[in-house]
Amino acid sequence: MPEEFDVPHQIQLTPDPNGTGGMAVFEIYIKTTPERLWEAITDGETRAKYTFGVGTDSDWTEGSGYSSGVPGVVDISEGENVEVDPPHRLVQTMTALWSDEVKAVGASRVTWEIRPVGDSCQLTVIHDQLPIDANGEIYGGWPMILSGLKTLLETGEQLTTPGSLRYSQARG
Repeated sequence: MPEEFDVPHQIQLTPDPNGTGGMAVFEIYIKTTPERLWEAITDGETRAKYTFGVGTDSDWTEGSGYSSGVPGVVDISEGENVEVDPPHRLVQTMTALWSDEVKAVGASRVTWEIRPVGDSCQLTVIHDQLPIDANGEIYGGWPMILSGLKTLLETGEQLTTPGSLRYSQARG
């Protein structure tokens, strides 16, 4: 890939207070309703608009599986929906699949927490149960994904990021 698409993942994991490895916490405020935010997280077509074209398929029920990828290009991740509490909380396991190096990390956990704040929402994404020295590719894309989500919900526009450029070029 050209250098313009390379983004250093400078986010450092912090030790999980439960002693289960490393974690990264991301918090953003979005002018939307909890229901609309939940739909953007769980609707595959909408989700692809802010996750670099990566679609996610699931029935979004507790205990169900999910898979994410760009059809014909790359499998991104798979996992289980551990806790599904619309429109407040979604907890998922995540196994990254795009390279042998990230596959070797195994499963981690992603928690989406939505809290209404007036006419907006606080969205907190916690990516934990990672080895403290995990490859930054596994969790380093969250700022681009969440920025794209915020832009999409507040303006209806898609945000151009290094990740979106990389995958749009890969799709041809």
